[in-house]
Amino acid sequence: MNLQWYPGHMTKAKRMMQENIKLIDIVIELLDARIPASSKNPDIDELAKGKQRLVILNKADLASEEINNKWIEYYKEKGIRCVKLDSRNRGGVKSITNVILECCKEKIERDKKRGIVNRPIRAMVAGIPNVGKSTFINALTGRASAKTGNKPGVTKGKQWIRLNNNIELLDTPGILWPKFEDELTGEHIAYIGSMNDEILQSSEVAYAMLNTLKEVKPGVIAERYSVDETLDTLKVLEAIANERKCLKKGGEADLDRTSDIIIDDFRSGRLGRISIEAP
Repeated sequence: MNLQWYPGHMTKAKRMMQENIKLIDIVIELLDARIPASSKNPDIDELAKGKQRLVILNKADLASEEINNKWIEYYKEKGIRCVKLDSRNRGGVKSITNVILECCKEKIERDKKRGIVNRPIRAMVAGIPNVGKSTFINALTGRASAKTGNKPGVTKGKQWIRLNNNIELLDTPGILWPKFEDELTGEHIAYIGSMNDEILQSSEVAYAMLNTLKEVKPGVIAERYSVDETLDTLKVLEAIANERKCLKKGGEADLDRTSDIIIDDFRSGRLGRISIEAP
């Protein structure tokens, strides 16, 4: 699999974030709750040095509740506030406003002592492509403030959004980093759609995904597709093609169509709540 994807606009986006960080009080980093380690851009840690931090495990409804809670504890031990969230559930998102103000309590108190009142907290919303930043912002503001899409690269430039009198958000494009040190990181990012699907072979992504699912959630492939998941992975892929009638002329298994079904089932949560990474 070609697992390096770093379009030119990401270099520009990173530079823009570096230029704006001096204006920021808190960096809100969205991770995909299914792969919190792989969806964490190491550049953001460097960028956010000296700033208040809030980590959001987004799409938490698609990940194991038990493992979500382990990640929250993991970050707590590092002194970073972490909350789980399903951005499509607007009720849960509204509580984030209070969490942001709580994280910046000392800053607000310092400003008061200096006679600075009513200055809104400025929060940068960051993360890799397709972790749901725009959906999160729209749920938070209650309006379509940011463009959304289920593919990477929808947000191209920065955008300041006034949340209320207390908070301003800086929406930033999703950025990856130039080189994945670990091949698994690239695979996991491909599973959630953070790389452009057009540059990947869907059958290779699905093949790797089936291997991962066998390991992290035994039984789920058999249950969803009514096949023997203990077979060699290519045989499993072919069996799913036959089961789902994804066949070419002459009865040959259409692995590309089958792979698209498997990938879509994982991304949409039809395979149930699955955490690929635990702390």
